[in-house]
Amino acid sequence: MLGDDAELTAAVLAAQNGDEDAFRTVYRSVHPRLLGYIRTLVGDTDVEDVASESWLQIARDLDRFSGDADRFRGWAARIARNRALDHLRMRGRRPAVGGDETELTDKPALSDTADEAMEALATGHTMNLIAQLPQDQAEAVVLRVVVGLDAKTAADTLGKRPGAVRTAAHRGLKRLAELLGADDPAGQLGGVPPQRGRRPEAQAPGGVTQSRARTQKDM
Repeated sequence: MLGDDAELTAAVLAAQNGDEDAFRTVYRSVHPRLLGYIRTLVGDTDVEDVASESWLQIARDLDRFSGDADRFRGWAARIARNRALDHLRMRGRRPAVGGDETELTDKPALSDTADEAMEALATGHTMNLIAQLPQDQAEAVVLRVVVGLDAKTAADTLGKRPGAVRTAAHRGLKRLAELLGADDPAGQLGGVPPQRGRRPEAQAPGGVTQSRARTQKDM
């Protein structure tokens, strides 16, 4: 287990034992990426409301969680997804859902252009481009690359097969690379996504009151 994963696993355990400082550590580690995922589902207008609802449930149900940093990120993503879908139903809205994905066997490696697209995902500009993808592709890309879930955990979050999530992420990254190329033909987009061993910057948990209470896998 790498450094940040071990730190987050320890923080989750301490938060379950009532350590509020540990919960703040959990929040700072997970919130920025979770916020990006929620934005993919509900857009900018409602993202903060859904994030607050999600963290309230995470704090309330933390005693029921069992597992390490990777499992915690997946568990938090499932809670956020459920709260986002509830939010959309209450407002009579639906996320745009793409067609069914078929599994790719012996899938070829992503192109260099898609790799470059993946490296630019930290920028707000690129997150706006992700919003142009079909919903299934957008969710798969954000869960795999931004939240940092492996294919199995992302599939559990979405209620799909791991192969379908890999396919959606692969297609989404290819399309994202095309959008990046069209929007930035000179290749001047900057930004490197948070990687293991590097903590993303985050604000203190405003709006999350008494709370008790993970980092990134490669594609």
